[in-house]
Amino acid sequence: MAVKVGDKAPEFTLPSQMGDNVTLSEFFGKKNIVLYFYPKDESPGCTREACSFRDSYEELTNLGAEVIGVSGQSVESHKSFATHYGLPFILLSDKDNKVRELYGVPSTMGIIPGRVTYIIDKHGVVRHIFSSQIQAERHVEEAKRTLMELEKEQLAA
Repeated sequence: MAVKVGDKAPEFTLPSQMGDNVTLSEFFGKKNIVLYFYPKDESPGCTREACSFRDSYEELTNLGAEVIGVSGQSVESHKSFATHYGLPFILLSDKDNKVRELYGVPSTMGIIPGRVTYIIDKHGVVRHIFSSQIQAERHVEEAKRTLMELEKEQLAA
């Protein structure tokens, strides 16, 4: 069953490229989360997407967010990918695709892991979902727009 806007984000713990375990709920109450699932380290679209998140990282963190990328490659692959492109954010290894399945991230043509971004607010609620296999850089624009809307809501509250 796929996660929808308004749902509580499913909890998980996965290893990061730094070798430590990261649990989603450790950010609740502190930061909004840009949780993005991508197909593969070092592939052309995924590299463009990761570098777009890198180039907008300061803006995203200034909007109160933590960026977390998830794919099925190993911790070592993520470490190499992050080092190669100077990625300042967390990459998590979902080797058995359990978290991808938990969120209901679709695959393209049944074989290519999907590219989906979830914006999760500080309370752990999914506020926006953007799914596009080919518009890799647009995931960052969607994240920024949604985080700006969340910031306006928080200021108005």
